[in-house]
Order: sequence, then structure tokens, then C-alpha cells
Amino acid sequence: MPRKRNVKLGVCPIGKFVFSHEDAIVQKNKILEKLKEYDVEVYSLDNVLPDGVIRKNDDVEKVVRYFKQKEIDAIFLPHCNFGTEAIVGLIGRQLSVPTLLWAPRDEAPLADGSRLRDSLCGCFASSKVLKTLDVRFEYIESCRINDSAFSVGMGNFISAVRVVKALNTARIGQIGMRIDFFWSTIIDEAELLQKFGAEIIPFDMVEFIARFKARMKKNETSYRAELADLRRTLIEAADIADEGLLYSLACRDEMLEMADKEHIDAYALQSFNSIQEAMGPGCGLGLALAEEKIPIAAETDLHGAISSVIAEAAAGYQSPSFFPEFVQRHPENDNAVLLWHASAPPSLRHPDTGKIQILPPWILRDLPATSLQFAMKEGDLTVCRFDGNRGEYVLGTGQGRVIPGPKTREVYAWYEVNDWPRWEKRIIKGPYIHHCSAIYGKHAAVLEEACHLIPDLKIERFDGE
Repeated sequence: MPRKRNVKLGVCPIGKFVFSHEDAIVQKNKILEKLKEYDVEVYSLDNVLPDGVIRKNDDVEKVVRYFKQKEIDAIFLPHCNFGTEAIVGLIGRQLSVPTLLWAPRDEAPLADGSRLRDSLCGCFASSKVLKTLDVRFEYIESCRINDSAFSVGMGNFISAVRVVKALNTARIGQIGMRIDFFWSTIIDEAELLQKFGAEIIPFDMVEFIARFKARMKKNETSYRAELADLRRTLIEAADIADEGLLYSLACRDEMLEMADKEHIDAYALQSFNSIQEAMGPGCGLGLALAEEKIPIAAETDLHGAISSVIAEAAAGYQSPSFFPEFVQRHPENDNAVLLWHASAPPSLRHPDTGKIQILPPWILRDLPATSLQFAMKEGDLTVCRFDGNRGEYVLGTGQGRVIPGPKTREVYAWYEVNDWPRWEKRIIKGPYIHHCSAIYGKHAAVLEEACHLIPDLKIERFDGE
């Protein structure tokens, strides 16, 4: 199965000798207690330094060595009474992981006018050093630890780090060659590996087809039982013979087993014509069911598969993504557009769908009945597209909402955004194609923050100014 990446967060409380060390320890303990509320593995300095707060340059080496040993994904540098900027810079540069700054909001001065800490002041100094040393960092505004600003900021940072980790370790399974007349999906695999660590794992289509056919023959009895249940509960396919549907279930299981063995995070599939011809009518069923557990980008769109890995990481792996394309504007709503394609996870269908029909593609009319037919459910939806041109890469993203609209064939959603003409212009003029990855919820802020932490990847907000 595809990997759901946990985030390992190193917590490195920063202190300085000129302010209250006792109060710095109080702040550190509050922070460590607060972080128990988040879905993150926390590694503190309590077992590294006597009081768990770093104040001296001499301690940098042991702190860096500890965090490297723990293979942390990100470092949190809360300034607990002021901040020692040299320490912050050295740790940030040597660890070279996404970095987060924050200063607790200070209380009023004491009765004599003195202050226990100037945490925000230290944060300003540290940020200058991080910029000088070219360390990628984010920050949370100075606030109290129970303020919403801290909760939102920490949650977004952890999610952004999950995106960074997903991209840097992505393994995309490529099943079949690029479709010859789709020049828009030509990419540079070596550059993806060099710049981002994303790896393409090719699988031979002939061998893949042979394996899932053998799997079906071996497990035909269990697949027939599953298919009988699906006919009762999910699909309306009385005129489709069992064979293609059975092959499709075996295809699903072959893809999931391959993902487990080869640590595949998403697939880019040559979605026509070989696989339909090998299975026959009904083959779209298994692919849609596979998409419940792993993203599948159609038409061997490798950048599209990476987009889906990024989208699901941003959403914390709480929901499957789907892989549509922009095809036409709404006939009446100037800010709505049709998202459409041949497949999506059935769990995302509109609740009024009923049983799902499987029909021949209305465009590629010579192919057998392979395309699922349903409208997507309504709700907030984030789209994103990872793409590049001439060595420059960008993640385009924006938020909108799936709304009611005219019925059409196959899988579709009418998507309303803030200013479609602006979106259209940015997609046309950017390095994008018509495919995108889509996931329910509002995740564009997380994607934007993640891009700030990834060298060589720019962000473009379709819905921004």
C-alpha cells in the first residue's frame, strides 16, 4: 500500500543568558505539552541537554548529531526567552530541513519595569541569520500558546512538511508508455530525481497484464463472490459479462500489491488502449476501486501523479484524491468550469447517484464499456498541478466549490471558483496542461507553505491576486 508518512519534528528550544532561564524552561514545558495535541512524532532536547534548552554555541554539535540520528523531517525553534541567532543559524544550516520559528507572546513588564523575556526581538534576529544562510523557514506570529494563531500555524506547518517529505521521497509507478500524440505529458525524469528526489519506477505493460490475468484465474472463486456483491450494491452493469469485471478486480489487487512491494505512492497509467483491450468491458471498475487507496493519473501523466501525491499529503491522507481535467466553462455561470474524466473513487460520488453505470467512452467510441458514470459530491475542493518547463517548476493551486450543474457523461463535477477568467489565463499562460489533481477540503494554504520550504519549486495561487 502507498506510504502514509508520519512527520518527525525536532523541538529545539532556544534561550539566551541575558533573560530569565527559569521562565524559558516554563515556556519549553508548555510547548512540549501542547505538541501532544498534534499528529507528529516529537523529539525534544530533554535527554540531550541538562534542562532541554540550548543557549551556548558549544552545544550545537551534540544537538545537530542527535537530530540527525533521529532522522527528523523538520525543526521547530521556539524562542523561549530571547534567542541566540548564531545557534539558530548553525542548527538550521547543518540540519537542512524545513524550519519553524515562533516566539511566545510576552507578558507585561514586572513591577520594577524589567522583563523576563523579549522573545519576539530574538526571533527577528534569528530570521535575519536564517535568510543569510539560505535556510528555508516558516514562522508563526508571536502569540500565546493556546491562541488559534498557534494552532493554525503549527497544523499548517506539519501538513506542509508532510508535503515536502512526500515529494522528496515520491515513487511513481509508470504502467505503459506515454501515449504518442500527448506531447503535453513529455517530462524530464532525471530532473525530477535531481531536483526533488521523485523517482519513476517503470512497469512493462505486457508483463503487468499477464500477471493480473494469472491472478484472476488463480482467485476466480473469490472474485466472483466479490463481483456478485458489487452488482447488488454498487454497479448497474447487467449487460456487461463477468469476465472484464473480474479481470478489473484482479488488476486492482495487482496494482495494490505492486505498490506495497515497490513502495509506490501513485501510478501514471497508459489508460488506453492496451488495458481495455486486454480486459474487455467493465475494466474501469477495478481502477476506480484502486483509486480509493492509491492515486492513479490517467494517460501516463507523471507530473499528474506527483500532483496527486502532493494533494493527498496536504490533506493528511484523510481522503482520496481524484484526477480530472478542465474541459469547458459552465453554460451560464461565468465562474464555474467542468472537471471531467473517466474515473474517480466511488466513495466521492454524489449521494443521489444510486448504482453506478459503466458505459463505453463517448469520445473513444471503439473502446468497450469501461467508463464509470456519476457526478461528484458537492463541497469545498482544492485543485493543484505540479508542472515544469525548461528546468523551472511550479505548483499551481486554488480553492473552489463543487456545485450542482448540467448532467454529462462519465465522471464530472461543476467547479465554481472566485474568478474563472483569471484562473483560465493563469493555467493557459503557465506551464500547465488541462489535467489536475483534486481533493475535497481547503488545502491551498498548506500547499503554498510547502512550496516556501522546497527549493526549486515556486507556488502560483490561481485564486490569489
